[in-house]
Amino acid sequence: MKITNPFKGKSWLSLLGNKYVWVLLFFVVWMLFLDNYSYFDHRFLDHQIDELEDNKKYYQEEIRKDQEQIKLLKNPEQIEKYAREKYYMKKDSEDIYIIQFEGDTIPETKE
Repeated sequence: MKITNPFKGKSWLSLLGNKYVWVLLFFVVWMLFLDNYSYFDHRFLDHQIDELEDNKKYYQEEIRKDQEQIKLLKNPEQIEKYAREKYYMKKDSEDIYIIQFEGDTIPETKE
């Protein structure tokens, strides 16, 4: 009785026996998972960079708005207008009435 190898002539089996394939497989696994500069670390860092760039744009826009507001507040009349609108300040001889409409307030919930 002659025993034959069922895997003889299979091309994928010869690839698994090749040392260069093992070295390449080890290199790919190392670069994806184990290295300090792995693919997953780069994805995480790229995500953080995108968030920081978005924050930078937001804060630059806020700085621009504040600079415009500062330019306006250099005028004494604008300072008075700002104080009246924002902080409800008034002159001694004035009365201030704050009018609230029905849709402006949040309804109270009874628990």
